[in-house]
Amino acid sequence: MRTPVIAINMKTYPQSSGSAGLQLAGLCQDVAEKTGKCIVIAPQQLDLTLFAGTFTIPIFAQHVDNAKQGSTTGRITPEALKDVGCAGTLINHSEYRIPAEDVKALVDRCKSLGLITIVCTKDADESRAYAQFQPDFIAVEPPELIGGDISVTTAKPEVVSDSVKAVKDVAPNVKVLCGAGVKNGRDVAKAIELGAEGVLLASGVVKAEDQRAVLEDLVGGL
Repeated sequence: MRTPVIAINMKTYPQSSGSAGLQLAGLCQDVAEKTGKCIVIAPQQLDLTLFAGTFTIPIFAQHVDNAKQGSTTGRITPEALKDVGCAGTLINHSEYRIPAEDVKALVDRCKSLGLITIVCTKDADESRAYAQFQPDFIAVEPPELIGGDISVTTAKPEVVSDSVKAVKDVAPNVKVLCGAGVKNGRDVAKAIELGAEGVLLASGVVKAEDQRAVLEDLVGGL
């Protein structure tokens, strides 16, 4: 997966459900193709098979379970994500936190399958701790700023720069994304300036009145 990257978590908003979700994914692919920039989308879990079979931009899961294949009802395994054509998965998002031992196990399992991992963290200390597991990406998002109107790059730029340093100190090959309140190209450009290699966002795109305009603005900051 190329960097810098715009990673969009579609969550379970009505604006990303059903036909609206397909339309948004189509916009993401169109903007990616026209600009040559890397846009990744994480649709709702029910849509993973459909999206992976429809679009050529990377499709990520919003969550994966550290569960064995077999008698684990209701779980989604890394092997299943691989089988349906996903490129990777988010792990430990602030809305779906899991124990550290599961984070490590999932990173290892995904790596063995060729799945890209974006491990979400809340601050520089957690970023340093989870970077030791050697995921592909660490995405630092202060929980109190998620879904807000002020980007982490403005409200707490030190969280981004400190996380980049912390990660690179222990795992130089792990790339860092940032998120929480990211809304426009200025926020993206600031994230890159602070050392990140892209952003992870949700509502800034999903809930936008003009989603195409927002996407084009965002990639303009890369």
